[in-house]
Amino acid sequence: MSLPSNLNPDEASPPWLNKGDNSWQLTAATLVGLQSVPGLVILYGSIVKKKWAVNSAFMALYAFAAVLVCWVGWGYRMSFGDKFIHFLGMPNVSLDAQYLIEQAFLGYLPNATMIYFQFVFAAITLILVAGALLGRMNFLAWMLFVPLWLTFSYTITAYSIWCPEGWLSKKGIIDYSGGYVIHLSSGVAGFTAAYWGQDYFGWDGLVSTVVIPIQSAPMHR
Repeated sequence: MSLPSNLNPDEASPPWLNKGDNSWQLTAATLVGLQSVPGLVILYGSIVKKKWAVNSAFMALYAFAAVLVCWVGWGYRMSFGDKFIHFLGMPNVSLDAQYLIEQAFLGYLPNATMIYFQFVFAAITLILVAGALLGRMNFLAWMLFVPLWLTFSYTITAYSIWCPEGWLSKKGIIDYSGGYVIHLSSGVAGFTAAYWGQDYFGWDGLVSTVVIPIQSAPMHR
């Protein structure tokens, strides 16, 4: 018995697509994105002195926006695309319409959903690094740091561990919650950057032992 014409699989509803999985993946990704914007944007603008509030908030906001551009431009394919070398994928754009509707490398969902899901985690990783640099880094330097670190650090760990073709993945390394790719890499990067940037902490002559009164959160008036 054949199905009615309106129930036959097509490009909008291919036979491999699980609408429940796809819906939850999109919901989970959106919740993670909300941790970054507006979550960490507000937090970072609230825990520093008033003179640093705008700079700190914009460090988080810029990281989120810049990672999106880099991610669809080359970052996703370097993290989850075709193998280039054993720890990195081939750089390529992820905006081709046919590519976006194809099944992702994992799960019953399209590449478009996986790109979005992985983007919010890449973005929050950079924003976590920013938390160690509040009041320590010039905004222009941060604008250069974000795409460079995403390209030459995050993509390598993501491909090595999360991509099925990655060398650590093939050795059986499993990272379900991002403990290595997100938290360890952002922690090491943040610690290193804060250490080397410690001489710049005192823009106004303060040292790290001085208690700095924080700026109230924007909603606390």
